[in-house]
Order: sequence, then C-alpha cells, then structure tokens
Amino acid sequence: MTQRPYPLQGVTVIDLGQVYQGPYATLLMAKGGANVIKIEPVAGEPLRARERVGGGAVLPFAMLNANKRDITLNLKSAKGRELLIALCKKGDVLIENYAPGVMDKLGVGADVLMRENPRLIYASGSGFGLSGPDRDSLAMDLTVQAVSGIMSVTGFPDGPPVKAGPAVADFISGTHLYAGIVTALFERERTGLGRLVEVAMQETIFPTLASSLGMWHGSGGALPPRTGNQHAGLAMTPYNVYPAKDGYIAIICVTEQHWQNLLTAMGREDLRGDERFEKNAARVRNLALTDEVVIGWTQTLPKAGIFEITKRHRIPSAPVRDLLEVVNDAGMHERGMLQWIEHPTMGRIVVPNSPLRFHGTPQMMSGPHPDLGQHNAEVYGEMLGLSQVELEALKAEGVI
Repeated sequence: MTQRPYPLQGVTVIDLGQVYQGPYATLLMAKGGANVIKIEPVAGEPLRARERVGGGAVLPFAMLNANKRDITLNLKSAKGRELLIALCKKGDVLIENYAPGVMDKLGVGADVLMRENPRLIYASGSGFGLSGPDRDSLAMDLTVQAVSGIMSVTGFPDGPPVKAGPAVADFISGTHLYAGIVTALFERERTGLGRLVEVAMQETIFPTLASSLGMWHGSGGALPPRTGNQHAGLAMTPYNVYPAKDGYIAIICVTEQHWQNLLTAMGREDLRGDERFEKNAARVRNLALTDEVVIGWTQTLPKAGIFEITKRHRIPSAPVRDLLEVVNDAGMHERGMLQWIEHPTMGRIVVPNSPLRFHGTPQMMSGPHPDLGQHNAEVYGEMLGLSQVELEALKAEGVI
C-alpha cells in the first residue's frame, strides 16, 4: 500500500510560542508534517533558559520542540519586525502566546500581519482572552488552575485547595489552540482567507468541571466539597483509589454490570440482593460502607494481582504507577508514543510523540531539540534569500 504524505505537509508555521501552551500546539503541527519555524529572542525563550539550571530542567524544552527548525529574532528592533513580516508573507500560520497586546505594541499584531498576508492564520493563546475585564491579567498554569475552579475542587475535604500535579491548563489550552488552527486551515481551503483564532486558558478548563458543577446544581447552589479521589460529584461508587499491599489501585464501576463483576472478583456474591448495594443510588447513600467493602479486599493483595483480576472480570481499574513505571511503559513504546533518544547534554532521555495517529502515514520520530538559532542561515536564506554576509551584519546589530 502506498504511504500517504503527512496531513500538514506544505504548511509553514511561524512559531513564537513559549513555555508549554504554544510549543505544544506547534509540536502537534510539526508531528503532523508542518514546517514549523520556532522563533526565539536572541537570548532564548523562557523555557530554554532552564538549560542554565542544568540537570533535567531542560527536559520539557526537549519534549516540546523536536522536529522544528529554530531561528533567533529581536522583535524590539525595527529590522527584526521587518523580517517577521517578511516571514509571515511566506507562511501559513503564526502562533503566539504572549500577553494580549504585546504584538500590537510591537507593531506586528494580527491586523498588520493579516493585511500583509490575507491567507495567514493568526493564532493567539492567552490566559483570559483578547477581550473582557481580565484581558490584561497575567496568567500561568498555576494561576489559571486557581481562578478557573480546579484548585477549589481538588484535594481532600479537610485539606486546603490543591493544584493538579501536571500543567493541565497549559496543555489543555495548547490542544485547543491546535484544534482552532487546523479548523481555520480547513476553512481557508474553501474561502482562501485566513482569520484570527484565539484560545483563553480559563475558558478551556470550565467544561472539565462538569461533575463538580453537577453536584453544585443538584445541591441548590451549595458549594461542592473537595472529594479527594472519589467522584467529583459524589454521584458514583465504587469510584476511588484503594490501598493494596504494595501501593494503590484505582477502581471505578460505571455500570451495574461492573459492580456485579466486582462482587464476583472479590468473592462477595453474598452482597447480591443487599439493598444497601443493589443499585448505584443505594451505594452512593452508603458510600463509606461501599468503600469499606472494596478496601477489605484490595488491601489483602498486591496491586498487580488486583489489576489482573479486575481486568479478567472487565472492571475499569488501573494501578497507581510512578513516573519510572510510566516512562518504561512497554505499550506506549511499542506504539511509538514514547521514544528513547540520545540528547547531547542530558544523555539518554524519553520524549513523547504525538498522540494523534494518521493511519497510512508513518509516525514522525523525534530527535534532539534544535540549538538556539541553529537554522538561521538555512531559514533566512531559504525563505528570504538573505546571504551569509547579510546575516552576519544582522547578527552584529543584535537583530538575530
């Protein structure tokens, strides 16, 4: 069977993304075959600056910037802005996740760039959007988790609000930014016109609060408590992380069949017909007692043994794994989602591929991330026809 080209082959992306949100959106595009040109300030973007910390601090940069070409550009200089406009005339997408208004103040905002290239997709990621009363509030993953409600519903009832461990706001919004760009590219195929696409981090989080919002609505407006590892709406049980002999295991019964299967797995057929556990609504009324039943079984077995039993009985479950177990996940390595590479400063590291699979096209494998400005001569020569002499002059002036 003839292999098909990458779906975004031929799309050129001018990538001003920094830290996590923007770079993750453009990583997905690069893995889809786009020609992604990462533009960094002459001193490097904030995430690259972690290289100076040493150790594994640079790993996030390596994870998010493979398969891109890297150039430097000083947008605070007039010549730098001229070069950006020239690149955008040749590009299909510009993506940035600066604070709202930064690009306009520099004189290279959406209106300017799209006037120069009406086919350009201008993609903006921000904390609270390009309009509204919170437009100019600074936003990072931590602060967005706080203001969006995530922290208020995360943690245990008798404890303080807790942030989610992963940078969920950055990566959820980065995924939405990718979706917005690809949607606009699809529209451009029919209209020939680009458009401004924006994603606000706070707005991407709200739908994830569905279970907690359900509890709030059902309570007549009382604020829902933090529920630890139980269902956020306390509307389903078993739904928890249970202790095993050597760790913890997550078990959830979404359907009544799951519960019946769990009774068989636990050897507790004696509870069939018990009105306290007969249906989910009854189990929710007896939530603590239901969890006691499950704990009475799980704490007698190792988590791997529990998982094998629950898998055999078709009960949704998973052992709680640490990061060492995750990076060595045989299934993700076999499928190509995780890949070991040799990094010039960190040695052997594991990096992610794209979770998007395009059947009929081979996965794009990763390599080390590019050095700062590594592709200056290649990109500026290829796209703008600049000579080595011109590039040396720009470098001496601090433009690149």
